Amino acid sequence: MRITVFGATGNVGSRVVAEALARGHEVTAVVRDPAKPHDLPSEVALTVGDARNAEDVARIAAGQDALITATRPVAGSEHELAVATKGLLAGVAGTGVRLLAVGGAGSLTVPGAGGATLVETPGFPAAIRPIALACNEQLAHYRAAGPDVDWTYLSPAALLEPGVRTGRFRLGRDELLVDADGNSAISMEDLAIALLDEVEMPAHRRTRFTAGY
Repeated sequence: MRITVFGATGNVGSRVVAEALARGHEVTAVVRDPAKPHDLPSEVALTVGDARNAEDVARIAAGQDALITATRPVAGSEHELAVATKGLLAGVAGTGVRLLAVGGAGSLTVPGAGGATLVETPGFPAAIRPIALACNEQLAHYRAAGPDVDWTYLSPAALLEPGVRTGRFRLGRDELLVDADGNSAISMEDLAIALLDEVEMPAHRRTRFTAGY
């Protein structure tokens, strides 16, 4: 398959690229500045573009099977996530190209919390509240997209860190996945597996799903 990745040099995006290459897919990374060092595998093609620009997205989507976005704005610029989301949705509308987003966990409901979402629970870290709320807005834009957009939104478990590729995890929908001790976690490597499985075998079209141990 032909897969293009926005945010390919990031923590999650780089693992998505590695997983896609390992499966034999043709991978293209979107960069804003091709002269900037990118540290991507030599097999990855580069294309210049901006997720915030719908015309760029439409051009980049041409001939692709899927676009994956795993971008995260820097602290203080969380509002840019919504802008990029609007550009991506507008750019793929009517193209038939799938758009898969790696989002946030803050909007997942917490088991036993009376319907409260993770970001609403006491003790949610203040430092990551801005990006969590930005991801909530991101998901709202996807859910409001028209039928001409073939989207999927993947929320990770509460703790998402670099780790080991095990291939052993669970999938869910809108509730946070926790283990027997109440912990919610998944490695970035296993999240990439869940995402590429969805690319190859679509099971969550126009909806959100989650992955965790």
